[in-house]
Amino acid sequence: MNESSETKTEQLQRINRRDAIRRVSALLGGIAFVGGSDLLAAVEKAGIAAPLAPGKFSAQEVAFLDEIAETILPETKTPGAKAAKTGAFMALMVTDCYSPAERKAFLDGMRKVDEAARKANNVAFMAATPAQRLAVLTALDHEQKRVMDAREAADRRRKGLARVTADEAEAKAENVPGSVVGAAETGAREPAHYFRMMKELALLGYFTSKIGCTQALRYVEAPGRFDSCIPYTPGEPAWASHA
Repeated sequence: MNESSETKTEQLQRINRRDAIRRVSALLGGIAFVGGSDLLAAVEKAGIAAPLAPGKFSAQEVAFLDEIAETILPETKTPGAKAAKTGAFMALMVTDCYSPAERKAFLDGMRKVDEAARKANNVAFMAATPAQRLAVLTALDHEQKRVMDAREAADRRRKGLARVTADEAEAKAENVPGSVVGAAETGAREPAHYFRMMKELALLGYFTSKIGCTQALRYVEAPGRFDSCIPYTPGEPAWASHA
């Protein structure tokens, strides 16, 4: 392969990784990711299937994140998040892409997850059953939704907006990953709810991994033709973007 071909291939990889991140963003309601452009750049640099160092997290902390991600994306007929080493991905992204305030919120959040498990079940999160873990994380997901919705509503009121316009909603959905909506305007925003960060990174890490792209999603490396309309059977997985 000549240099020109390699350059074009690299450009296609970057574009497709952006597409992958946008798809994961859509799973979260079109929100922008915590971590801003640094997160996007880091994913592009690391590559979808590249081995990831866990950053400054300990092996025990990476294992903890693996179990959180596995609870969100468990093994079914396809491998779960732990098989895709999503915990290491989460640790690397927090270390390399989050601001100091966001890293602190995330690390404090790991402790809060464990405290929530102990309060609910009298056992640490790592010692809890899958059902107990799911109940704890479901409650935290509801909590983060209330917190983030209230924060966004307060932001709209502060700016004098009664509602988000259709144009703003479309721009939000198309936006490449960035900080929590509005964060770039002030530069000193409160970090997102810690479980929002965990959920974001679990989805992003899994669906941009080799397992996520090729087993959870349908993937064709080099389609031979363009089909404008193909039959769809309910329950079929979505197509993965090329990487």
